[in-house]
Amino acid sequence: MKAILALLLIAAVAIAEEKPSPVRQLIPWLLDADEKLEGIPFAEVIAATSGKRVIPIDRADKETARIIARIGAALDAVLIKMNAPDSPTKKGGRVNEMSTHFEDALRAALNATDGFSCGVPPTAAGAKQRSGYPDLRLLDKASGRILYLDPKLYAKGSRGSSLRTFYFTPRRETNKVNDDAHHLIVAFEHDKGTFARWELVDLATFKVKLKAEFEGSNRDLYRDDATVAKSVEAK
Repeated sequence: MKAILALLLIAAVAIAEEKPSPVRQLIPWLLDADEKLEGIPFAEVIAATSGKRVIPIDRADKETARIIARIGAALDAVLIKMNAPDSPTKKGGRVNEMSTHFEDALRAALNATDGFSCGVPPTAAGAKQRSGYPDLRLLDKASGRILYLDPKLYAKGSRGSSLRTFYFTPRRETNKVNDDAHHLIVAFEHDKGTFARWELVDLATFKVKLKAEFEGSNRDLYRDDATVAKSVEAK
């Protein structure tokens, strides 16, 4: 598994540096390796891309139980806030927009919790970047533990859906995992504008799939030097 991750990372770097030989080795491997691109431990992906450990949640540990309980209290407060008549989520909007409101509310609630410090994790280059995994970095000052939190919303009845809802793109300068830490999904269930429940999901045993695809933007596609003909513009 580590060899697969190493090959993919080396190939990605090679593509960025426009070295053709590794690419020619990678493509045939991708065509024949679909079954190898499933069931990849997320903890190994993090270790390969950042050199950091994903620390499992030990439910029997008293210090861990204290931290989780305090996070839970903050999440209860977030639910109350998001269900209030003046909640920004009542204005409608897409799920992505609502997710941003939840992220802001969660960060505020955690920072209001004595002994907690929560913010947007800096990238490896030291920049603050909201996009990309993970969304939040929580420090428990008493223990010095770091927890990465990634808020997500799911519609009632879709908890068991097989559609993709988690994405992670490995990068070097924009890598936001810079600590050995617990990694938790903070999930909120919504139903017609009402938020009924939350749950914390430990990513220590989470397994992911790799979807290999090559992409390009309109700017990449519609270049003047590549356009060979076009219609006469209407007056």
